[in-house]
Order: sequence, then C-alpha cells, then structure tokens
Amino acid sequence: MYLDYFGLKEAPFRITPNTEYWYAGGQRGEMLAALLYAIGQGEGIVKVVGEVGSGKTMLCRKLAAQLPDSVDSVYLGNPTLSPDDMLAAILADLGIDAPEAGRQARLAQLDATLLARHSAGRRVVVFVEEAQGIALDNLEFLRLLTNLETATDKLLQIVLFGQPEFDALLADPRIRQLKDRITLSLNLSPLTESEVAAYLRARLAVAGYRGPDLFAPALIARMTQLSGGLSRRINVLADKTLLAAYAGQTHTLAPAHLDAAAGDAEMQPFQQQSPTPHTLRWAWLSAGLAAALGLLAFAAWQAPSPSASLPAPPPPQTARPSAAPAPPDVADLARQTRRWLVTAAPGTHVIQLASAKEAAQAAVLLGSLSAATPQPVRVLHGLSRGAPAWMILAGEFPDRETAMAALRTLAAPSGSTPFLRTVGKMRTVVLPTG
Repeated sequence: MYLDYFGLKEAPFRITPNTEYWYAGGQRGEMLAALLYAIGQGEGIVKVVGEVGSGKTMLCRKLAAQLPDSVDSVYLGNPTLSPDDMLAAILADLGIDAPEAGRQARLAQLDATLLARHSAGRRVVVFVEEAQGIALDNLEFLRLLTNLETATDKLLQIVLFGQPEFDALLADPRIRQLKDRITLSLNLSPLTESEVAAYLRARLAVAGYRGPDLFAPALIARMTQLSGGLSRRINVLADKTLLAAYAGQTHTLAPAHLDAAAGDAEMQPFQQQSPTPHTLRWAWLSAGLAAALGLLAFAAWQAPSPSASLPAPPPPQTARPSAAPAPPDVADLARQTRRWLVTAAPGTHVIQLASAKEAAQAAVLLGSLSAATPQPVRVLHGLSRGAPAWMILAGEFPDRETAMAALRTLAAPSGSTPFLRTVGKMRTVVLPTG
C-alpha cells in the first residue's frame, strides 16, 4: 500500500474508531469534558445526537476510556434487545454471568449489584448506542432503570447515543417522561473546513507522517463539501485519495485523485438535513453543566500569573479629533480576566454591566462606557445561559454591601440590567480564549 511511500507507520484513516486518533477539535474536547462532568454528578439521562459517521462511537469509546476508576461502564450496542435481554447484558458487563430467570428477578439482582457497588464507593453508567432504533417501550424501560436509587443517589446513569431521528422519536408524547429526565443534550456537529484540515493533519501525525501538508486548501474545501464534515466520510475520501496518488507515483495530491476517490466510494456532496451553524454549537449545554464545563477549564489552567485589568478609558478629547483609536482586543482582555480569577479572593464582587454573543459586539460595548464606570473594567469570556458570551465587568469590591452601594448609583448600558457576580461563581463559567 501507500504507507512506506508517504512515510507512515500505519494507516491513518481507518474507519474503525481508535481512541489513539481522537480529535478534540470541532468542540469534541468540550463535549467530552461536559460528559465527564455529567457522569461525575450522577444525575439524569444524557443524550448525544449526531449524523451517521459524525464520530459518536469514537466519542463513546474515548469517554469510557477517560472515566474515573470509581466508575464502571456498561455498553449496549444492539438496539433490538428486549428489556429482559438488556438486563442480562447489563448484568453480564457487571460480572454476573448467570442472570436470574424472569424480569423481576433480574431487576432485583441488578438492584442488589448496584447497591453493593454503591456501598463500595463505585457508580455505574450505561452507554447505549443506536438509540434511534430502540422501540418506545424499551426506551421507557431504560428510563425506569434510572429509578433504581438510594435515598440520596441514583444507582445507574444512562448515556444515549443516536442519530437525528432520535430527536424525532423523543417528541412522541408516550415517552415524555424519558425526555424530561434528560439533563444534558449534545449535538455532534459536522467539522468545518478549517477543522477538516486540522483533523487530517492530526491523524497523519499520529500515523507517523512528518512532512509538509499533503492536502492543499483546495482539496480540503472540496473534501469538506463531499464529506459534509463527517469524520467517517473524511476518512474514506482521504484514504482513497492517498491510494490514488500512490498509484500515480506522486506525492502531490491533486483534485483528480480526490475525484477518483469520490467516484470509487460512490460519494456525492453530502446534504445536511438540519445544519447546525458552527457559532451555535454551544447551545446544547444546559446552564448547570455549562458552569461545570467552565470549572473543568478552570482546573486545567496554568500556574497563576500576576493579575491584570483593563485600564480606565482616556478622558474625552477636547481638541480636534485625530484618527479613531483601535478597538480593544477583547480576547486579550478576557485572558487577563482569567489570570485575575486565579488569584482573586472567591468572595470578591464585581458588577456585570452587559454581555454580547460576539467579541466585536463586546468591543462596541466597551467603547460606549462612560468615564463614571467603576474601575477596573474587565471582560469575562464564559457561559451565560448555556451559550458562550463576552461579559463586561466593572469594579472590584471586597463584599456584597460595597458592591451594592456602587450598583445603586450606576447608569446601566442601554438594554441591560447590571447585577452582581462573585469571583467564585465566575470561575465555574469561564471558558478558554485561545
């Protein structure tokens, strides 16, 4: 094959999920962190939806590999299992090779097994794939399994992986109780063109490639169109493109090689049924888990560095105006705020003046602040109501009373209602800023 020809130690684009080739871009890394937190909390049912070939199984395997030692995992990959067979499969994964006869006996057996693990400080999570193929009655049975609990803790948690059809299935009122139990819904979005480029480079690097980029920007653009940003289709196209170039004895991949690959795979440009804009991918995070994801990011910060904040805006110009000042670097200000949060006392209060979905909008808000705005002014990039936002913060107060006194005298930006925040709370919602 082409391995030696391109300096590879192994095939980089196999379609079998291999966690050594895990790609954390396209917000896969953030999703993994959110899932780990949700499982750590042990509450509710989690749902992950993505198109065929978007990487659900890879995410599932990576999640299982990253679980704490105190969490045992069970895998159900067959959507046609009956409730009795589900119980037998769960018991088998938990080391019970001889399940009792009858559903009630198996439920009692499972309950006893889960209680024993709970007493030993262990928890159990069940990963269910192909959820869109599970019958409604069987989905309801899975929900009932989450009723196994102690006075304070759930004994079993369930993570459902399915295709977009699963969302349509959940709209059925007969399983509305299952839908109400879902505390975290994730959408595994297709990769964008830039992410496809990074994905290809990452997999080639794992496979041992050390040369210049093999896939030119034009090829990546065409591959993104053909694949729809779905990792399985990307792997098929990339593998066959390399093979076509090898057959032509050239190291320069050309559009003709990609066209040959697409023709061999009988692949037409993918039509996304319900496209999810890249900028809205964070919409799936519920507020509580969004805060947790921010906390995970906070825990991974580097060592604290000296605090820094936005200096006071210059006084208004009275002389003839000169060229307009450059807009503030909002991302840099957000990085400064992250560093400040590391060292500031958790009970320190600030006033949140306003927030914006985009950094450019935040820059406009900063420019509109009056000279009377409490100093220092900072920018927090974090999660607000489950979505990323750029939040404008003012002041630094040692206690709530002092902060409230400043808040009462503050003129709010148009359309905003300022409120108080603490350093401790902000640490749970902060997001990385590159």
